[in-house]
Amino acid sequence: MGMDFMDDFPIEQPVTATWRILKYSGGQFNEQEDVVASEYPLTVRIDGEEFATIVCSPSDLEDMAIGFLASEGVIRVIEDIRTLKLNVERGFVDVELTVKQNTSKDSYNKRFIGSCCGKSRQFYFHNDARTAKTIPLRTRISAVRCLELMNQLQQASAEFHHTGGVHNAALCSADSTGAPVSLVRSDIGRHNALDKIFGQCIRHRIPLQGKVIVFSGRVSSEVLLKVAKIGVGIVLSKSAPTGLALELAHDLGIAVIGFIRGHSFNVYTHSERLEIDI
Repeated sequence: MGMDFMDDFPIEQPVTATWRILKYSGGQFNEQEDVVASEYPLTVRIDGEEFATIVCSPSDLEDMAIGFLASEGVIRVIEDIRTLKLNVERGFVDVELTVKQNTSKDSYNKRFIGSCCGKSRQFYFHNDARTAKTIPLRTRISAVRCLELMNQLQQASAEFHHTGGVHNAALCSADSTGAPVSLVRSDIGRHNALDKIFGQCIRHRIPLQGKVIVFSGRVSSEVLLKVAKIGVGIVLSKSAPTGLALELAHDLGIAVIGFIRGHSFNVYTHSERLEIDI
């Protein structure tokens, strides 16, 4: 049975707001209006029980809820959700699962250390160990495509240009030089932007073979685990990774390519995914 979407208040919340500021420039102060990113709390309830509250940008909320639940291991496919009811005005999304399960917050928030293939791997939470995937070394990307995709992401991210206050993520094809980015999402939370991508992929059964994630922010361990849960083997960023993110990327088979700026970048893990012309 397909999932039912029900919107009590399908009113769009503004993703930006204006604010009067005092700007100092050239030795003078001037009053003017500035554009800032909106912040919106969304509470997810599962089968009537409160599960989590996400502070996010008020856009693509259904996709974000679905992606968040998949990332947390609550669902795996869209058929796991019987109904999803979004109340934008009150800030609630109510999800009814097809098969009821233990969704106690305690079982999703416990620290866990596990191992895989003989390698020590440290995860922040128990659900990370259950849902993070080791990515087969198939997808490859050229240097030219890395630069091209980062340039496209920056051009496509209108909200960032208006506010400077959101993170941007895109799902793109690795091997179609010249092809535009296929899916872009923005949010004040870097992990939320990735959940919105994940939710869209689950909801519309978007194939992930040959895909890469392009990201505007720092590649933290949390971001790296989100990429692994989505099932993509290459992440491109204009910023830097953290040490734990690189350890996880090494174990999970994910290429991390960072500091993509101008005509240069750094390859931190799994350089065999990069097509190098000699």
